[in-house]
Amino acid sequence: MSIALGIGLHNFSEGLAIGSSAKSGDTQLALLLVIGFALHNATEGFGIIGPLAAGGVRASWTFLLMMGGIAGAPTFVGTLIGFGFQNAYVSVAFLALASGAIIYVIAELLNIGRKLGAWPVTVWGILAGIALGAITELIIVAAGG
Repeated sequence: MSIALGIGLHNFSEGLAIGSSAKSGDTQLALLLVIGFALHNATEGFGIIGPLAAGGVRASWTFLLMMGGIAGAPTFVGTLIGFGFQNAYVSVAFLALASGAIIYVIAELLNIGRKLGAWPVTVWGILAGIALGAITELIIVAAGG
């Protein structure tokens, strides 16, 4: 639940970025952000289901849909708010919350990886995720976003 909530906070700020760029009339940037965030978010479900699977928990479809909603719906809400309301201080505050949430998720993943004896896989997975995020950013910048 806490991982889904952390991802949701992070996704809220992504929605703010999409909404703000659309509101400013930069639809190309908004589209690039949607594509970039979709690529970036494609693996977030693993962060939710991984600890459950590692703990031998067989979650119901209802629970998984609820976790998906908690993690994903804030993107939509953030987009609506970002489009309707722009304030640099509020945006930075939510980005800071999102950053803290992601740091928490990474710490939890490192802890689980250590407990399971899968430290190298955990570290390499996190590094690969950071690299993919940087590559996504480079693609967006190269496309003019």
